[in-house]
Amino acid sequence: QVQLQESGGGFVQAGGSLSLSCEASGSSDFLNVMGWYRQAPEKQREMVAFITTGGRANYTDGAKGRFTISRDNAQNTVYLQMNSLEPEDTAVYYCLYYSGGNNHWGQGTQVTVSS
Repeated sequence: QVQLQESGGGFVQAGGSLSLSCEASGSSDFLNVMGWYRQAPEKQREMVAFITTGGRANYTDGAKGRFTISRDNAQNTVYLQMNSLEPEDTAVYYCLYYSGGNNHWGQGTQVTVSS
């Protein structure tokens, strides 16, 4: 059973930066995709960015140029560096691990950006 341990997040003023990390355990699948989704109050969960084992990354338009996703395959860990944060980025951020047709989600970490 894949388990995801998220860390990071918190409170920051607009224009500031935060970083998130997520470590996956319990999986032996080398080929996988890890990423980040977020869900703001009263909104649907949406993708932020994801990255393959080979390092190919994809971002939503809102994340491009501000967020950077990276991973350490040896540590089964994915990172999200978020810069130039805006109040609209306030949400619970969820780590996703996808492998073998299955999605595994982290418990979520709160990111709050004040104006």
